Amino acid sequence: MTFLYLNSDQMGQGDPALGKKLLKSFLNELAKSSIQIDVIGCVNSGIHLTTKGSEVLEALQTLQDKGAKIATCGTCLDFHGKRAELMIGEIGSMDQTVGIMYAAEKVIRPN
Repeated sequence: MTFLYLNSDQMGQGDPALGKKLLKSFLNELAKSSIQIDVIGCVNSGIHLTTKGSEVLEALQTLQDKGAKIATCGTCLDFHGKRAELMIGEIGSMDQTVGIMYAAEKVIRPN
């Protein structure tokens, strides 16, 4: 199993606008590729990727259509007041994240 762990809405350190642009490009290229992602987990500011206003919903939808299960941290959604704004996937939990990380053969973390 390949797990894409998105713990930020940016890629890399530095300018936030550049980081968001890089992560958007990464997800778009991943969606166009033949790489199989089995699970996508979004935590911390990564929850902004799966909620209303996200610029990467189309890429995430493509990955979901290709078989990826998408889970967004419920605690994080509540912290940011965005539970009702979840646009794709399901609400996940930390015990789910721990189990998936343990079982994954590969964890991709582009941050």
